[in-house]
Amino acid sequence: MSDDWKLNFRELYQSAQKRYRDGRNTVGSIFEDEEILFLSSLGCSTQELFDFVEDSINWGDVEYDQVEGVTALRRDYFVEELSSQPATTMIDPAMIPGKKDEVDGIAWLPRLIVKARAKLTGQLHPDLMYGCGGDRPFLRKRNSNLVDFLKVTRDASDDQDIINYIKDCMAKN
Repeated sequence: MSDDWKLNFRELYQSAQKRYRDGRNTVGSIFEDEEILFLSSLGCSTQELFDFVEDSINWGDVEYDQVEGVTALRRDYFVEELSSQPATTMIDPAMIPGKKDEVDGIAWLPRLIVKARAKLTGQLHPDLMYGCGGDRPFLRKRNSNLVDFLKVTRDASDDQDIINYIKDCMAKN
């Protein structure tokens, strides 16, 4: 697959950051029609990119390479596994594990697993964000990042593979 989309995506991300700073800081006002179509072709919603742009401005800890990497994984899954067909259902935010829910003594991980899977399949509800202000520090603290975690989630045969990955990352401290 061609990576030509990455240049356009980077330009769009940078333009959206500028627009956000200039006051176009809602998901409905930040993107132009052709940009919405472009994002749709990648399997990326305007809400998903808006959330990264907003967090990059407000938190300052969003790394562009991670945004592009997550988008690339989702795009590849969208095109290759889902034949570029958008999801017809979204996960119910009330049904995902809570922030304090644990697996093997690791809080937040059950929630992150569900969000990562939903990100890949395009079923992430607009009120949720894979890579939010809780996910990024959770992964950093455990010697991982959004892209690597999403890859592991994509390739995992079950939750235990993901849990083992995080435990291995934690052992690197």
